[in-house]
Amino acid sequence: MDLLDLRKRIDEIDSKIIPLLIERMGISEEVAEYKVKNGMPVLNEKREKEILDNVREKCGDQGDAIATVFAATMDASRELQHRIIGGGDELRRSVNSALTNEKISMCAPVVACAGVSAGNTDQAAKILFPDSQIKYYSQFEDVFEAVNKGEAPFGVIPIENSTAGSVHEAYDLMMRYKFYVVGAYSLDINHCLCADSDAKYEEIEKIYSHPQALAQCSKFIKDFNFTGVNYSNTAAAAKYISESGRRDIAAICPKEAARQYGLKILKTDIQNVSNNKTRFIVISKRLIIEKNADKISLIFSVAHTTGSLYRVLGRFSMAGLNLTKLESRPIGNGAFDYYFYTDFLGNLKDEKTMDLLCALSSELPDFKFLGNYHEY
Repeated sequence: MDLLDLRKRIDEIDSKIIPLLIERMGISEEVAEYKVKNGMPVLNEKREKEILDNVREKCGDQGDAIATVFAATMDASRELQHRIIGGGDELRRSVNSALTNEKISMCAPVVACAGVSAGNTDQAAKILFPDSQIKYYSQFEDVFEAVNKGEAPFGVIPIENSTAGSVHEAYDLMMRYKFYVVGAYSLDINHCLCADSDAKYEEIEKIYSHPQALAQCSKFIKDFNFTGVNYSNTAAAAKYISESGRRDIAAICPKEAARQYGLKILKTDIQNVSNNKTRFIVISKRLIIEKNADKISLIFSVAHTTGSLYRVLGRFSMAGLNLTKLESRPIGNGAFDYYFYTDFLGNLKDEKTMDLLCALSSELPDFKFLGNYHEY
């Protein structure tokens, strides 16, 4: 029997499976109606586990593979039931009340920013809020506290870099404060080595900058045998070098910072890759969704069971949604439990997307909708 014959047999089997799957989904609709009448939840974890265990037992060596197919079928059935039953009323109300035709840049007389003037975060904040006063805070958490206390309606912080990856402190603070993301901007990052006006290249021993900047310039630092020293911010490092009067230390910072703090630029474009970008987010205590919102961010956790994350991710695929980021961070309970942060493309005006989020909010152990926003 050749490959063509084998494929023909598979097609014949598939033609028998399809009507049965359609019939099963039809019965799922009846199940949903029954659950509505009797006030029952959509998810019955005990029954699903019993079904999957039974499938594994009956299917022998193919048990795990076929159980995966059954699990996907049950996920699709449950998604259908959620659409019929509804739910997620609190999330729907908060989203509907947050929709606005205004731009966030029109709603902020003051914006909190990590770092000092002429830094990369400062540049991103001024692009996002050209008419706002920028208030500077030395630490990321100070920005969160400023927003939390009402000193500024919005804060701007870096969240990830295309070379060095995520700013983990920022993700941990998002997890702790549970603020919303209401905007984002990706900024081209070009790092310079800057020092005192009288400094000579061969005198430099230590380089001060934010850990992310040091990571983005790791090859340059290694090639010239410099010692990297962590500092709170790239522009703040430039300010420190300027005020120190020392000629044996330098900063990795933007050109604007070197000019503002009177430093000599010894070398430009020292980052590992030329196409180096940092993504900055706008944080807010209040949920705001602009009309042109095109990205959604979530935090969630999953049960400690085989395939639990896989099944959640499959739900995004079923809804036709494209994930652009998935990041895990420890919950911090000492038990190796994790939160998952995900970004995906979409707008909650799309009913399918809204239904998915409502379904996940009712099923997952922890679920936090971070925002639907536009990334500039």
